[in-house]
Amino acid sequence: MSAMPAQTPQVQVPTQYQSFLAFDFGIKRTGVAVGNRLMRTAQGLATIKAEGDARWPLIAARIKEWQPDAIVIGVPYYQDGASHDNTRRAQKFGRQLHARFALPVFEVDERYSTTAAIEMGAKDPDAGAACIILEQFLRSLS
Repeated sequence: MSAMPAQTPQVQVPTQYQSFLAFDFGIKRTGVAVGNRLMRTAQGLATIKAEGDARWPLIAARIKEWQPDAIVIGVPYYQDGASHDNTRRAQKFGRQLHARFALPVFEVDERYSTTAAIEMGAKDPDAGAACIILEQFLRSLS
């Protein structure tokens, strides 16, 4: 049986937010994808391979290049929905993104996104997971 990401409930996002940059946060690697509301699809970008503060200039460059209206981050949970250390790390990352770039940040339950990306044959599983996270978010828009 294939592991699939959890379903995301309908999200109320202002219609002026049309373009999104998504991040699949990791301590050593952060997957990145870009997508838009009209097409409701995402395209993976090269994974950011940097830790700590070294990742911020790379993220800033992506935000400058793509100029998203908002950011989407994947937040991991245990299978039963309980949070863990990486849940809190991803949420902190989201707060830092908002503080640094003054963009709205939306969270998506990212359970199984990397597993699904690997099963789908993604060459870059982190970017593939970011695509899955963003497409899941885009499908949830009302």
